Amino acid sequence: MNYQFLSNIIIKDFAFTSTIYSEKNKNSQTTNRPRWALGLKKEGETIYTTKSGTYLSNKDNLIILPKGCSYKWKSTESGHFSFIEFECDLESNDIISLPLKDSEKILRLFNEIEYKHLEKKPMHKMKIIKCCYSIILEATKGKKHITNEKQLKIAPALEYIAKNFDKPIKNEELAKTTGLSKVYFRKLFTDVMGVPPNVYIHKTRINKAKEMLKSDYSSITEIAVSLGYPNIYDFSRDFKKYVGIPPSKY
Repeated sequence: MNYQFLSNIIIKDFAFTSTIYSEKNKNSQTTNRPRWALGLKKEGETIYTTKSGTYLSNKDNLIILPKGCSYKWKSTESGHFSFIEFECDLESNDIISLPLKDSEKILRLFNEIEYKHLEKKPMHKMKIIKCCYSIILEATKGKKHITNEKQLKIAPALEYIAKNFDKPIKNEELAKTTGLSKVYFRKLFTDVMGVPPNVYIHKTRINKAKEMLKSDYSSITEIAVSLGYPNIYDFSRDFKKYVGIPPSKY
């Protein structure tokens, strides 16, 4: 299991937390999950299924549901299920199930987050985000971090995009940073990141744009220029495509 991927998580915002009860044999499915989630089945058991495998969630196994993943789930045993959702730009098709050495400690952190969410004292979101990091760190404590070979191969391209997303980037440039052929690079990148390189670049720009729209930038035109768009129309088109609304209404 690739625990190294979890070290790339940067929690940008806490969304919500809740505890629900699921009856035995209850099932559903999710397509292209909009946010990350940490889940703990306090009693009973739930099975998650994706194209790549089956994942267990119970009191001894923390489930991590990445943004962008699609899956089916079935409650094989009735019980309460607590989950925490947060914003993070990373996307992945792979669910992660982490066996827990100290499930009681993880449970206490879940309960603490629920309490802070209800209490809503000053800086409660910051404290909740700290607890989320604590859950991930506790769940991966003592586990060997294995670098995924595929992720390692495309790492130079990801770094190149992070530094140059405001400029036109071609697949040839990205493939060159990895030493791979353009065709193989594009296939490998899509397999690892869940989207082709050009879509990943557009999403990177749009995520940056969302941050800039909340800042002191005085105009949408300035943002478009800063992100390398030739004009405000192309920027507005892409923003609406990926966000669902034009930047003027964000």
